[in-house]
Amino acid sequence: MKLRELGEDRLLAQLLPRLPRGKAVFAGAGDDCALVEAPTGRNFLVLKTDCVVEGVHFLPRADALDVGWKAMMRPLSDFAATSARPQFALITLIVPKQTTSEWVKRIYRGLSRAAARFKVSIVGGETSSTRGPAVISVSVSGLVEKNRCVSRSGGKAGDDLFVTGRLGGANRGRHLRFVPRIEESRWLTKNFSIHAMMDLSDGLGVDLPRLTRASKVGFKIDINLLPRSPGCNIDNAISDGDDYELLFAISPRESERLQKSWSKKFPKLLLTRIGRLNSRFEIRDSRLLRGYVHFQ
Repeated sequence: MKLRELGEDRLLAQLLPRLPRGKAVFAGAGDDCALVEAPTGRNFLVLKTDCVVEGVHFLPRADALDVGWKAMMRPLSDFAATSARPQFALITLIVPKQTTSEWVKRIYRGLSRAAARFKVSIVGGETSSTRGPAVISVSVSGLVEKNRCVSRSGGKAGDDLFVTGRLGGANRGRHLRFVPRIEESRWLTKNFSIHAMMDLSDGLGVDLPRLTRASKVGFKIDINLLPRSPGCNIDNAISDGDDYELLFAISPRESERLQKSWSKKFPKLLLTRIGRLNSRFEIRDSRLLRGYVHFQ
């Protein structure tokens, strides 16, 4: 079966169960970040790698400065989903031999600016040539306290579902210049019990079902409540992808306090309750199965 017929999620379902997993692994492949036991015992070591590919994640005419920024911020958005603190990064740059040195320098300027935003040290990497499109891969490591780490799998029936910011419209340039919600995520886990969380990179229509499958629950949302970017319709908010906002589940007993506290702490960033988790996996609106799917 060809990858375009199989799709990303079905491919991963076939590959991931066969991967070796040692006793030190708390959360492995299949979540936003891997979590492994750290030497101190109080924290998990957090590991994540991500990449941007020319023609997939950015167009050839895109400013290399923005491309470098996005390449670094993509894995850092997964750190936000886990409420982790990034520390070190490795960069792998794979480009055609006709690439100009100025383009590469602007890529690294963008990488460095993004890393400095969250005090991440770039400590090494690799370069290689290719006959295909340019690829920038970034691997990040860091730490998260065991009592504050969050995964996709902790959602409970009855939990309220929230999203940060606005959805849709990333193809107008937002996908190159976003800032991961690390500060907001760290504040959430310090002040509230967050049951499940992930970042919205492939679109709500793809990522929300992923969270609920991991948590073994269903969901019901009101699509008319979805916070939309200016000029976007509901379909854009569901399926555009590259939002890099947080989607999380929390007990309804904490929802009112959360909303009041959020508006004081982050007055310029919208927080919206879009629905609730339930015990039945049922999708009545087919639009909630749309988003970006690799290989299709």
